Amino acid sequence: MGYAAAGDILALVKSRGTLRCGVSEGIAGFSVRDSSGRWTGLDADFCRAVAAAALGNAEKVEFVPLSAAARFPALISGQVDLLVRNTTWTLGREANLGVHFAGTLYYDGGAIMVPRKSGVSGVAQLKGATICVEKGTTYVEHLADYFGSKNLAYQPLIIESLDSVTAAFFSGRCKAYVSDRSQLAAVRTQAPGGPNGYIILPDNISKEPLGPVVRRGDEQWLTLVEWVLYTLIEAEELGITRENVRSIRDTQANPGWGRFFGSSKKVAKALGVNTDWVVQIIASVGNYGEMYERNLGRQSGLQIERGLNRLWTQGGLMYAPPFH
Repeated sequence: MGYAAAGDILALVKSRGTLRCGVSEGIAGFSVRDSSGRWTGLDADFCRAVAAAALGNAEKVEFVPLSAAARFPALISGQVDLLVRNTTWTLGREANLGVHFAGTLYYDGGAIMVPRKSGVSGVAQLKGATICVEKGTTYVEHLADYFGSKNLAYQPLIIESLDSVTAAFFSGRCKAYVSDRSQLAAVRTQAPGGPNGYIILPDNISKEPLGPVVRRGDEQWLTLVEWVLYTLIEAEELGITRENVRSIRDTQANPGWGRFFGSSKKVAKALGVNTDWVVQIIASVGNYGEMYERNLGRQSGLQIERGLNRLWTQGGLMYAPPFH
């Protein structure tokens, strides 16, 4: 495995003129093609935010759909510049694979979905059951840990891809399906006969902080991706939106606005981007709250409550370091 020198990945992205971003094979709310073929979702929008910062154009993204098992090899080999694919930040992944996580884009948790007609209302009723799990995810270990802690036997059915594991569950090959709670909500919308035929159990079986991932060795690229994420969060806290970002930049009546735009402009050269990189990000995709509501929340078909993904000022965990 090779290691990139500082600035190599950004230089490559600029010379190519596009950002290659690894995404899912199709998870509603995160990364999925719409009816026109355009990639939509929180992860897809984050890819666009990074392209806006790096290239000054949010549309200069080549989306590369990847299975869970293929995502890290694709990143490490250089097939993609950035991985934004419902990927859980873990010690083992960061220490062993030669990657860095650039923060948490979405705080999630592991859950289990069952057919409503099964009558199952809690994990204890799944003793001895066959449970579908996608290969290459953290749930192979999480199932063993959680069921072992409760002294419950079960039979994992480990399947290669998202489409295959979903098909296996809906065809009845397994009694339950384990994944991120948000992914289960997305999968349920595609259920034969409609989503009401399936329920997501209330039990939380694991912590799943999902975040963007880069190859180890290029600290400049890691720093840029980190601060794209923090820009989205800070913009929401300051009330800066896709609609008002340019007018606020020009007026800066609030001292916090001045620091936000001033500090980001001063460090642009060190990051290797244009001085208007923050404006380009927000004008392209909005702030974090706008991205969330559009893709997962009240303006979406999923209607997922923000919960831990609220700002820290609203009882959540979304918090950006100071822009000084």
